[in-house]
Amino acid sequence: MTSMEAKQRDKFSLGFYVQTVFSIMGHPRRFFGELPQSSGMTQALGFLVLSAVFFSFASLMSTDLQNFFVAGGIHMFNAVGMVFILAGLGYVVMTLSIGRKVRFARLFSIYALSAGVTLLVSWVPYVAIFTEPWKWWLIGTGITKGCGLKLKEALLIMAISLAIWILFFWLLIPIITR
Repeated sequence: MTSMEAKQRDKFSLGFYVQTVFSIMGHPRRFFGELPQSSGMTQALGFLVLSAVFFSFASLMSTDLQNFFVAGGIHMFNAVGMVFILAGLGYVVMTLSIGRKVRFARLFSIYALSAGVTLLVSWVPYVAIFTEPWKWWLIGTGITKGCGLKLKEALLIMAISLAIWILFFWLLIPIITR
């Protein structure tokens, strides 16, 4: 496949979005197992951003906010930024612990697609109790089926990156509460 064909194939579309939602929700193992090796970040980023837009608007519909756009921007930044941070942490942990097995774009795609699907229902109050474990199950499934890593390696990557993330916020608490 030429680089032009690869770029054409990596374009984001509404059809890709709908097909991906139904594929991940219906058969996540098969979806991640069939995820093209050559895919870049464009489709996954588009998927994540569209899900984050929906999440942001839906989250704000049930609140009475003075500054709707600022709060919406914060929701958007949080939804998209967390995926970049966690995918980056996962990539660093993978590289340092088991060696570089996959490209960052592939790992990011798995994190973005997994988070994007769960964002569609995460705006409902109290549903995060279910969607957060579901998101991590999807990420683990994606890492094993889509990256070819063993379950033990996927669990190691996710556990260490989550521990670092939690430690980071725990260390920020005294600074924020001053």
